[in-house]
Amino acid sequence: MLKFFKEMNTDPISVIISTYNAEAWLEKVLWGYEAQTFKNFEIVIADDGSGPATKELLSSIKKQVSYKIVHVWQEDEGFQKSRILNKAIVASSYNYILMSDGDCIPRKDFLQVHADYREKGYFLSGGYFKLPMDISQKITKKDILEGKCFDIDWLKKNGLKSSFKNSKLTAAGSKASFLNKVTPTNASWNGHNASGWKEDLLAVNGLNERMQYGGQDRELGERLFNYGIKSKQIRYSAICVHLDHARGYKTPESIAFNVAIRKEVKENKIYWTPVGIQKD
Repeated sequence: MLKFFKEMNTDPISVIISTYNAEAWLEKVLWGYEAQTFKNFEIVIADDGSGPATKELLSSIKKQVSYKIVHVWQEDEGFQKSRILNKAIVASSYNYILMSDGDCIPRKDFLQVHADYREKGYFLSGGYFKLPMDISQKITKKDILEGKCFDIDWLKKNGLKSSFKNSKLTAAGSKASFLNKVTPTNASWNGHNASGWKEDLLAVNGLNERMQYGGQDRELGERLFNYGIKSKQIRYSAICVHLDHARGYKTPESIAFNVAIRKEVKENKIYWTPVGIQKD
């Protein structure tokens, strides 16, 4: 049993990263994956209609990193993140998928934590540590590769204020496990830091493409629950820092529309979306 567990934890991971016209942030994120201690992975870029600059960045950085990058792109038709994520799921090579965003730099043990905690019948729910804009802009490639942007002392020297939330970066081992258990935050599917088995994502037909910004990731997790999949909380173990940015695509209408869909999913125990990877 122990031998199987160790073998499973070395199995490859497909990392899906969503992006849209944010090359400066995406480059920082990709250097974060170069620093990973877990090396058996590919990156699948889910590009929701970015211009040529993103393609140029990926063409350049592919020559500098040690991992495989697959670029999945679609025409810009407004916020269609669910659609491009579904295309990225199909394009992914491996049986285990981690989803994150092009504004979340992973700590060096990020993938190893997901690999260690993964288990059949579960998905993993992580969080992020949000940085202000001035610190987000200061972070360099060197800071990422050396892990400085995860060091609380370095962050405080660069203007980070003291907060209980800082414990996300300082907790380790048994303390992190304890905080994972006692946190009141639900172990939901969070698009910036969540992972699960590709067969489970296909079984619920991926993301609901009717949904715009605001909860489409949570709705995926709720359908996984309805399908019988459970979740594990790893928000204090799988660490990424979130770079600041504007959210011009968030509207009251999109939020209300998505809330109604999620209410229907919960009340009727729906697990399959008819507007997902397969179209009914």
